[in-house]
Amino acid sequence: MDAKSSSSSVLLIADPGATEVIAERLSESFPTGPMDGALRDDLHISVRRHAYRFDEQTEFTKVVDAVDPNSATEDIVIYLTDLPRRRGTTPVVAEIDLPRRFGVISIPGLGAAFVERRVSKLARMIVAEVDRETDGPEADGERLQRVQTDDIVHYVAPSTMSRPRLLAGMVYANRPWRLVTGMSKVMMAAFATGAVSLAYPTMWQLSDTMGPWRLGVATVLATVTMIAWLIVDHKLWERPSSAADRERAVLYNTSTVITLAIGVVVFHAAVFVLLLLTAWWTIPPEMATEELGHPVGFSTLMMLAWLVAAVATLGGALGSGLEDDDAVKDAAYGARQRQRFDHRDDEE
Repeated sequence: MDAKSSSSSVLLIADPGATEVIAERLSESFPTGPMDGALRDDLHISVRRHAYRFDEQTEFTKVVDAVDPNSATEDIVIYLTDLPRRRGTTPVVAEIDLPRRFGVISIPGLGAAFVERRVSKLARMIVAEVDRETDGPEADGERLQRVQTDDIVHYVAPSTMSRPRLLAGMVYANRPWRLVTGMSKVMMAAFATGAVSLAYPTMWQLSDTMGPWRLGVATVLATVTMIAWLIVDHKLWERPSSAADRERAVLYNTSTVITLAIGVVVFHAAVFVLLLLTAWWTIPPEMATEELGHPVGFSTLMMLAWLVAAVATLGGALGSGLEDDDAVKDAAYGARQRQRFDHRDDEE
């Protein structure tokens, strides 16, 4: 089939963060991929980073006016955002203004798995739509619901598991694994607390007698404490201003809890590994054997590091007060979620 070339250039506008990375990778793979059986080798892709100020309930026409695709020199403009877009409570994954050759892809609606592949298919779908080359594509074997009103097209996520997928996508956009590197002061406080605790024979005795069950409970309590402290101390909990905002607040608060839970678990695992290496390097086996009354092996050091990591995580929770609110939000959230907090603070 001969390639169609009614358009020659595409501008990808991306929110900062993970969305921008996806856009950069998409710009490298987009021109040579298949589209309706054709190869669009003639397309020129450019990427620009920008986060526009609107929320998930903003009408699409206002989104179009904010981006102003007609001001771009490219033939097609696609805006990739990590902001959820919904119609009522149903996630919308793509919106297209056909006359203005403009589309929006809401990445959270795609979930947390195979995100780049799904974004690539949706981007090709938008190009095909504005070039009138398709009546409704498939994405990952699922038929998206296509709703058209005049010249505006919405692609709605399948109803099955759409809301859990949206929540997973919001957490993915927050990149919770960055919490460890983004909160360096907390990591230093936690490791310092743990390193000091390793020197106390009482900790050796406790770890030797507590057993896996009690150590597991201590780990859970330390993790929950740190999550709760981060939320309370840095005002990360959203309170709905009206009954209409309650469902949205529940969605964002759930996303916050899951994001912090993943981040704190990674944090705890990193502290555990560091303390295990420290214990192995610094604790004399003969001294520990004399203190505990039995030979000390690697499993004994693991139990010690496990207990001390829980204590260090509690220390990290207190140490999180050393970080300012902006640093914590930068570490825990994507660009659009941070923008929402800034807007909320301005209103207050």
